[in-house]
Amino acid sequence: MSHDPRVTWALEREIVLSRVIAAPRSRVFQAFTDPSRITRWFGPEGFTIETLEIDIREGGRWRFVYTGPNGTRYENRMVFLRVDAPRLLEIEHGSDVDDDPARFHMTITFDEQSDGKCVLTLRSCTRQKSSATPLSASARWNSGTRPSTSSRGIWAWSNR
Repeated sequence: MSHDPRVTWALEREIVLSRVIAAPRSRVFQAFTDPSRITRWFGPEGFTIETLEIDIREGGRWRFVYTGPNGTRYENRMVFLRVDAPRLLEIEHGSDVDDDPARFHMTITFDEQSDGKCVLTLRSCTRQKSSATPLSASARWNSGTRPSTSSRGIWAWSNR
């Protein structure tokens, strides 16, 4: 079975976000793959994150709970399908249950510009249509309300 979301999921369910981050590619990649770093910046603003298990490698997983400002808890699980340092991560992300029908597939690429900055591109494919349309996701990304991969958070932790 192919892990390529273009084969298994329709492109109208794909969201593509891209950011230039003023840090070297290796540091930005490390901000995503170092357990002591990713837990400091990952997640929506105003949420706390509690890690239950973290093993960032091919076949590894990260189980965590977001707790929102109102106390609502959101159990999450990421499974790392590919880790190709420092250029690519391929992840399945959903609720912390087996065979979550709402899980989505992410490919994150890290490209270095000639000026040393990193171009981060996140491609996400969902299995089903949802309210996370490309317009709403890109609007949150650009407005500062921070989807789960905040460029501000990535920048802060990639420069430490």
